[in-house]
Amino acid sequence: MTDQLVDTPDLARNRNEPSQEPPESKGRRRQWGSERRSEPLAIVHPVPSSRKIVLGRLAILVTVASWIYYVVSTIIRQFVDNPNSGFRFGLESVSYLIVVTFLTFSALMYLMARQGALYRFKEHRRVPRGELDSHFADYSDGITVLVPSYAEEPGVVRGTLWSAALQEFPDLRVVLLLDDPPNPTDPDKIQRLEETRALAGQIERAMSGPAQRANAALAGFRAGYANAPRNAVAKAATAEELQTLITEYHAAVDWLEAMAEAETVADHVDEFFVDLVIMGLARELRLVLLALDAAKAQGSAPSPARMEELYLRLTWIFNVRMDTFERKAYGNLSHEANKAMNLNAFISLMGKRWRKDETDGSVVLRPASTPGEDDLVVPDTTYLLTLDADSLLLRDYCLRLVYFLESAGNERVAVTQTPYSSFRGAPTRIERIAGATTDIQHILHQGMSYYGATFWVGANAIIRKRALEDIVEVETVGGFEVRTYIQDRTVIEDTESSIDLGTHGWTLVNYPERLSYSATPPDFGSLVVQRRRWANGGLLILPKLWNQLAQRRSERQRILIREVLLRVNYMASITWASFGLLFLLAYPYDSRLLSPAVFIAALPYFLCMGSDLRDCGHRFSDIFRIYGFNLILLPVNLAGVLKSLQQGLTGDKIPFVRTPKVKDRTAAPAIYVLIPYAIVAFSVLTIWRDVQQQNWGNVAFASLNAVLAMTCIQAYIGIWNSLVDVFLGTVNWLYVTPKSKAPQVSPVVPKTAEEVDWKSILYHGDRRLNRDLRGGTDRRRRISLR
Repeated sequence: MTDQLVDTPDLARNRNEPSQEPPESKGRRRQWGSERRSEPLAIVHPVPSSRKIVLGRLAILVTVASWIYYVVSTIIRQFVDNPNSGFRFGLESVSYLIVVTFLTFSALMYLMARQGALYRFKEHRRVPRGELDSHFADYSDGITVLVPSYAEEPGVVRGTLWSAALQEFPDLRVVLLLDDPPNPTDPDKIQRLEETRALAGQIERAMSGPAQRANAALAGFRAGYANAPRNAVAKAATAEELQTLITEYHAAVDWLEAMAEAETVADHVDEFFVDLVIMGLARELRLVLLALDAAKAQGSAPSPARMEELYLRLTWIFNVRMDTFERKAYGNLSHEANKAMNLNAFISLMGKRWRKDETDGSVVLRPASTPGEDDLVVPDTTYLLTLDADSLLLRDYCLRLVYFLESAGNERVAVTQTPYSSFRGAPTRIERIAGATTDIQHILHQGMSYYGATFWVGANAIIRKRALEDIVEVETVGGFEVRTYIQDRTVIEDTESSIDLGTHGWTLVNYPERLSYSATPPDFGSLVVQRRRWANGGLLILPKLWNQLAQRRSERQRILIREVLLRVNYMASITWASFGLLFLLAYPYDSRLLSPAVFIAALPYFLCMGSDLRDCGHRFSDIFRIYGFNLILLPVNLAGVLKSLQQGLTGDKIPFVRTPKVKDRTAAPAIYVLIPYAIVAFSVLTIWRDVQQQNWGNVAFASLNAVLAMTCIQAYIGIWNSLVDVFLGTVNWLYVTPKSKAPQVSPVVPKTAEEVDWKSILYHGDRRLNRDLRGGTDRRRRISLR
């Protein structure tokens, strides 16, 4: 029976089969200075010591006291001692104080969020497995996992779908929301689309064998106790029944281990998928086997109720419904080019029956009144899980987070998630350092929950669907109803939806464990795409936050100032940090404005970040690499901020741009490559100029910027890659693709009634109405039937 389970055609790609991938896609060459460690961090955060918590409080006090001391001892003192210092010095003083204040404020918010995370890590207690099994034993609510995908590599999507399919949950449905154009003409795109479409069916077929076995084992166990008297049910199970349960767990473990053995491991993400997703589940089941074997050796056994829960667990693992949905195949669904509307299109169909109505050149979904008329049935579920196509979940993600949502006191929690961590073992330096910033953000998001300032981070969120119904916006576009649950006005749609949920009385909480992981861009070009998107939209959402706060005040709700400060910092800190750093780099401030107090105010921030990096398995010295990393990303962040300002003025939506996920390198726009070199050059010029003026404080700051920026250019962009990207950018700028003139096709004049497209006329009416009104009677004569 076990052999039959393992021999499944669609189970996995065989390691021994010749790969169809080109040699360069088998793995990225590991760079010097990359990450050698591939083991992920512990799921549960270590309990922080009292010393660490006290030092965190002290860091906050030192930051605030240093800023106050600087304002009094430097700014105010300069005005008192030099009442006639002039307009220029006064303007410089005010602008410098503003820059220092905003940067210190961001550092203070980091320390505050970090402190909240430490409190949560100290208080968190992991829910025992037995409590989870007991809670879900008679569970009837379901969860739908939505995986939006656009132009993704099939291998990337495959890993995500498998991690979702192997979730332990009683009623699980996984839907791939495929957003590629449904009828491409390029052969490569056709092949990729067909491979992606086939994934859901392959996974469901692969899991059907162990699912049938688990279901039959549960049914057999229940049948054995169906007619037993109540006193017999209370007795311990027999040794034979225990052995049957052990056999079933052995079969499940063998199936998972066979799948892991058949997987092709091409990079560190594949290694994580095999070791943590597949084998992590197998190891947990082997732990159950260890307990069952011990019970057998001791002549004991779990109670029948506990044994039934263990049988149920096998059915939770292997029973899954997989599906693929393509919204662009239907004319009445929104085709807006962003992830939010891809999710909205499917959510709007849930809980209803639909029939397909073929119109002129497209298919329209219309509500079906009776079951016999429907062509598409979309079941409704209590919970949704939105999962990015480059993310992976650990085995009990859904189980633990849904249990949290259903615990007492969490009835008004709309969204919960574990902010994703980075995959370890990054082969490139830039992926390693970008992953370090991701792991730092994980800690900060945990701390924001402590102060009630959580934001939805859309990579892997479990959502109470009832909450989405509260914030839905309904409009009619082209005669069809369009329902918007998740806002698509900005490319950070999850941040705006967080504000909408708060306005309707819902809260959000980050679960204090590491249960989800997401890919980090492996090269500078793809990182530019991601970080430019992250920097866009925060300013546009701020007015919504003020409206929410005003409404909460009108309802006499208590609003903590810490929550407001953390939310504002989260949405707008990129703006003032980017412009503030630009001012410090570009403007030669008077040396009288410099003070050691500014350095002391920033010191706790860097020391605490270094400590957090070390706790996350990185290096303390990465604080300098992250500073240089932010320097070379300065033009990227500024571009995102300026795009927000442009969007605010024009009211246009910004199309969602996916982060490229390719094995080779993505070329970066030339402007983002040249500006880091300009920062180095200007810093060198500043050093020369301030040495002449003996402005040693500015010399030290400019020297630090020059050294770190140049080091990061060489490490994260590369000198040769810079030349290639600038060359490609120049060629693209000089070469203009000639626009082919659209042929002036005269309107087709039907000769006979047999040539008239009557379906199009009846459905669309006169689509040339505006043009014809300008054309007069001559044009009406051309389209008349003869």
